[in-house]
Amino acid sequence: MPNKYQLAGGLSAACALLLAAPGAAHAEVEPGGWTSESPSYTVQERGCGQVDGLTFKLTCSSGSGDQRAERRYATYSGGTHQFEGYFRITSMSGTRISLKQTFNDTSGHAGPYFMLAVERGGRLYDVHDGDTIANVATIGTTVRVNTVHQVGKEHRTYINGSLKHTDDSPGGSFYDKIGAYRTGSGSGPATVVWSDVKFWKK
Repeated sequence: MPNKYQLAGGLSAACALLLAAPGAAHAEVEPGGWTSESPSYTVQERGCGQVDGLTFKLTCSSGSGDQRAERRYATYSGGTHQFEGYFRITSMSGTRISLKQTFNDTSGHAGPYFMLAVERGGRLYDVHDGDTIANVATIGTTVRVNTVHQVGKEHRTYINGSLKHTDDSPGGSFYDKIGAYRTGSGSGPATVVWSDVKFWKK
C-alpha cells in the first residue's frame, strides 16, 4: 500500500500535468464578465487545402490561386467577442501563410479585416500593414493566440497572453477563421495544428 509521501508525490505530479496542459494554466485575457459560447462552423477546402479536424494543410507550393484549409465560424454583430486558441506549425517549407482571420461580413464592406500570418522562420505579422506582431512561431512551438474584438471600437491581439497589436474597428458583422491560407504573396506547403479553441462574449 502506498504511503502518504508516495500519495503526495503522485498528486503533485498529476497537478503538474494539469498545469502544463494547454488551456489549463490560462483563462481568457481581459478577465471579467465573459460568457462562454460555442459558435457553429463550416470547413473550407480550396485548391490544395486539406482539413482533418484541427489539422490544416496546404500540400502544394503554388504561389497563385486560392489555396486554403480553414474553419469559418458563425457571424457575430455588436458587443465584445474573444477568441482563444493554440497553434503549432509542424512543417512549413512555404512562407506568408495566414493562420487566424477576423473577417468583415458587413454588406458592402465584406473582406478580411485582420489577418495574422507567419513567415518561414517564425515571424508573426499583420498582413494589412506588415507590422511584426511577434517572432515566436518556429516549427514545433505551441503559440497561444487571443483576439478581443469590441465591434465599432477596437480589435486587440494577444500572443502568449501579452498584448501585441491593436486596430480601430468599424461597426458591422464579423466572423473568425483559423487554419492555413495562402496570402497574396505566400505559398505552401505548410501544416498547422490548432487546439483548445474557445470563444467568449460580453
